[in-house]
Amino acid sequence: MSRLRVTLLRAELWTLIGSAIALSLLGIYAIDVASGGKSVGLSPLAMKQGVYLGVGILLAAASAIPSYRRLGPIVWLLYAAAVGLLLFLLIPAVPHSIVRPRNGARCWIDLGPFNFQPGEFAKIAFIVAVAHHLRYRDSYRRVLGFIPPAAITAVPMLLILLQPDLGMASLFVPTLFAMLIAAGAKLKHVALIVALGLASAPAAYPFLLPHQKGRIDALIKQAQGDYSGKESSQYQQIKAITLAGAGGVAGLGDRHSRVVLDFNDLPEAHNDMIFSVVVNRFGLLGGLAVIGLMLTWIGSAVVIAGRTKDPFGRLIAVGLAAMLAVQAAVNIGMCLGVAPIVGITLPFISAGGTSMLASLAATGLLANIAIRPPQRLARQSFEFGQSD
Repeated sequence: MSRLRVTLLRAELWTLIGSAIALSLLGIYAIDVASGGKSVGLSPLAMKQGVYLGVGILLAAASAIPSYRRLGPIVWLLYAAAVGLLLFLLIPAVPHSIVRPRNGARCWIDLGPFNFQPGEFAKIAFIVAVAHHLRYRDSYRRVLGFIPPAAITAVPMLLILLQPDLGMASLFVPTLFAMLIAAGAKLKHVALIVALGLASAPAAYPFLLPHQKGRIDALIKQAQGDYSGKESSQYQQIKAITLAGAGGVAGLGDRHSRVVLDFNDLPEAHNDMIFSVVVNRFGLLGGLAVIGLMLTWIGSAVVIAGRTKDPFGRLIAVGLAAMLAVQAAVNIGMCLGVAPIVGITLPFISAGGTSMLASLAATGLLANIAIRPPQRLARQSFEFGQSD
């Protein structure tokens, strides 16, 4: 028991929790600012996000209490449930009252007061499944050994691509590589696969949907100084960049920022483009604060992974850290004009119930790993000699 108390006092646990709560509260305020209008009292959307935060804190606590090691026997059941929900979204016969396409994408299940996005659940289920598969193996030390974890990754990723949700699907492969490296995969093999993937990426372009091609083309034109699509394909990104730049170093005042955001009518200001709202309100310093809090969460997860002797827990922690890092980088890149708009939320900050719940559940799972003492006589893993 004394060891558990010492573990609970570790700095990485509290920085993890503190950064998650700080980002979530900032997100509620940013959503309210993005709503424009009055500055007294929260907007309905911000109040709804506050409810999600309360539920998410309870979910995080529930994720932290039972030992994460109990996930082992049911990991494939969770994975199958995630895949089943993703398949359900793609069934054409499902009524629109249950799965209503939004902007052409079938990503949400309508549960009445709450829209559930199975892809968010699938991200965590995928990480736990890959961690369970890799925990005591060494087959991934050879190139052919990459096939089983690649298959585990490909199933949910391809189903999410079919929705279509290019943004969420883009998170899976980088997360897999991070977990493989943490498990001891040879860097030369990982580098070879990455090089082959990058070389073959242009071949996937013809298979993209028209709007996805348009977003990539718009970014390329923008980088070349061509703003011919500023009223069409480049509209959202140019608005996001302009509003972020308007914040300057210290940002606009509360009322001023609300009026500017309301007047400029930034699409998805409360969701995908929320980072531009934060920078407009709090300036460069606010943007750096958000990045700093994200890095604090990620760094805490990495420290938890490093302290954990259990290979299952270590790989889960690495996977969650990598997933959030890639997601935050892509979202911020979209808002700053260095990445194409692919429709992806900023963890903890963007409006969305499932995104908030998934981020806080991941926080609770990391806390679960952090407070568990190592098992005695546990089987060693990730120990390789020079000849391996």
